[in-house]
Amino acid sequence: MSDATHTGSNSTEFIQHSYLALVRRRRTYGGLTLAIFVLLMVSGFMIADDRNAGGFWSGWHQVLDFPKDVFSEAWEKRAELPASLAKYFPSLIETINIAVASTLIGALFGLVLSLLSTRGLARWPRAIPLFRRLMDILRAIPEIVVALVLIFVLGGGPIPAMIAIALHTAGALGKMFSEVAENSDLKPVDGLRSTGATWAQSMMLGVLPQVAPNFLSYALLRFEINIRASAILGFVGAGGIGAELSRAMAWGPGRFDEAAAIFLLLFGTIVFFDQVSSRYRNKLTEG
Repeated sequence: MSDATHTGSNSTEFIQHSYLALVRRRRTYGGLTLAIFVLLMVSGFMIADDRNAGGFWSGWHQVLDFPKDVFSEAWEKRAELPASLAKYFPSLIETINIAVASTLIGALFGLVLSLLSTRGLARWPRAIPLFRRLMDILRAIPEIVVALVLIFVLGGGPIPAMIAIALHTAGALGKMFSEVAENSDLKPVDGLRSTGATWAQSMMLGVLPQVAPNFLSYALLRFEINIRASAILGFVGAGGIGAELSRAMAWGPGRFDEAAAIFLLLFGTIVFFDQVSSRYRNKLTEG
């Protein structure tokens, strides 16, 4: 009996010792990771500050000078604000159209890529790694890089922006759609296949009804992101309200009131679609 008690005590001490050693090891690794992260942040900031046209520490107090000039001029010309809002509203519609078209096209391609890269659902299981790497590539290349290349080839306008955003959307939504589809129930798919249904019919009738709410929720979320992206791409000549904002800001004093009007239009649009999209996404995810 005493031997059994002694053995149990030794086992308990061994477990405690092992647990404490594991805790110390994890704390050591965590401390090293934090130290490396801080070192990289500090070194990266120093390199960026050295390569900057001006020093950060000598110029940080001037960071609010430009917004102050914009809003002071906008306040002086506040009577012209309604006319400026009406002037740039068509450009805002163009930006929204770019976001809508790119989201629809990207979501459709993302849907196809997700079904072709999901285990248990893929039409060609051996090609799953190929389709997954394709989605990785589409997500990895920033929209602005694709847009700059397309602008060089096709010229400025909304088409390069739409293609660039649609490609990135297809990669991003394809990844999220695939993760949702992997959790779907395969019994309806197996039942449809047993009746002779094609792969497309099995996906349309057996999978999409299960995952449609989540797919629509992700697509709406991506639409919010694409509105911002389409406005940003306007700065590089891709059309829309971003191009108008770039010209107004480049002109400098004298057109700052127009820049403020564009800011208001863009801010109001983003807030509006964020609220509408969030409301419908909540309804979809909550059933």
